[in-house]
Amino acid sequence: MSSSDTLEIGRTVTVKVPATTANLGPGFDTLGLALALYDELTVTVREEPGVFVEVIGVGAGEVPTDETNLVITAITHALRAYGRELPGLDVVARNVIPHGRGLGSSGAAIVSGIMAAKGLLEGQVELGPDDLLRLATEMEGHPDNVAPALFGGLTIAWTTDDGPQHKKLIVHRGVSPLVLVPEHTMSTELARSLQPANVPHADAAFNVSRSALLVAALTQSPELLLAATEDRLHQSYRAAAMPETNSLITMLREHGFAAVVSGAGPSILVLADDPGRRLEATALVAEHSATPWQSLMLAVDFKGATVGGHPAHPASSA
Repeated sequence: MSSSDTLEIGRTVTVKVPATTANLGPGFDTLGLALALYDELTVTVREEPGVFVEVIGVGAGEVPTDETNLVITAITHALRAYGRELPGLDVVARNVIPHGRGLGSSGAAIVSGIMAAKGLLEGQVELGPDDLLRLATEMEGHPDNVAPALFGGLTIAWTTDDGPQHKKLIVHRGVSPLVLVPEHTMSTELARSLQPANVPHADAAFNVSRSALLVAALTQSPELLLAATEDRLHQSYRAAAMPETNSLITMLREHGFAAVVSGAGPSILVLADDPGRRLEATALVAEHSATPWQSLMLAVDFKGATVGGHPAHPASSA
């Protein structure tokens, strides 16, 4: 490996990645929304081999702190795609995105690693949006969470023979997200295993219409959000695995709230058309729930993942 292929000792990059909520009701594996709740990562290249990860916040004492950490796996994946091996790294992960709740925590970890690699390779290899989405999707398996994490806003994601693609749209300022987070988790693998291999033609047609309507509701006409978030493809099949989520969504929708499962669940996403209505929804859940639910009144993130680089400096190890 030539000197131009080695990463600069002492170089530090900082990464910030938003939480995401995917599906949004009818847009199964296609639509995603970035939320203003962020994991932050600091990565410094050191001369000594090996990786040390310090996790602060969510996942501390639970997630791996060596090369098996998902962030490090993503950094390794991206570096190797461009002929580099993983150098010695000191990593500090400040996590606030809940794990296993349907808010894209694994997608955020993958995007954090990909963006860190982008920063480490700056000046040697320039990674564009298509490169970032491809690398992240190779690890995540589908682009609906990593696309909004990378690019912010509302994203439509799809795959072609040339790889994953995305279109970013700006969300109407009247759309006010609320995420209701339970104490219990949900396995994405379990949620996906409950999906049938085939669905009725009428249900597929129903979701096509609602997905198209949802794009219009989120970008132009928030008053249509209740109708636009109806779904027949995935939520009913997963309901038995998260009964309280299902009953609360049913209750909220009966009260006129555009409530859906956030990602694979068990969190609930409410797409309110007025910021004040989020307080009403929170009060209803507190009244009807049998277990505690955390209420997160979040803005839409419009920027997506960011990375900043700092060249090696004598004080960088201080």
